Amino acid sequence: MLGVTAVLAVALDQWVKWLCTEHLTEGEPVRILGGLVYLSLLRNGGAAFSMGENHTWVFPVITLVVIGWIGYMTTRLRSLPWAISLGLVLGGAVGNLGDRLFRAPGPFRGHVVDMISLFAPYAEKFAVFNIADSCLTVGVCLAVLLELTGRQRDGRRVVHKKAETA
Repeated sequence: MLGVTAVLAVALDQWVKWLCTEHLTEGEPVRILGGLVYLSLLRNGGAAFSMGENHTWVFPVITLVVIGWIGYMTTRLRSLPWAISLGLVLGGAVGNLGDRLFRAPGPFRGHVVDMISLFAPYAEKFAVFNIADSCLTVGVCLAVLLELTGRQRDGRRVVHKKAETA
């Protein structure tokens, strides 16, 4: 399930990026859903909110470490919810890594294609993001929820007893 989730996430991310680079023009946002969502083609050399644009090479290195950690975790993974969570994180990481490796201005310096903006074009009120970013966010939030509810990656569930008050 982890592999299927990751492959679907990467495929959807790359397909949407291809559609946007083929049909959108930078500087010309497209308003959809009554202005709830804008498609605003941007190329981001940094991380979230364009942080670290001068250190683009760091992001693929971090991503490779995350991919390695997920690979290690799969050897002990026996939980469907954890497989989906880690599959989303893996898919999101690989989707953006592909941009970093294969898009301009060059390997390990490539800019990530972002296009989704909520409520206003060009992140006037919120960030501009892509499908990979969404997968990463949902996967991490699911992982936090699984941890908080005591669900273990090996399929066990740990129940924490509440402390008694006197």
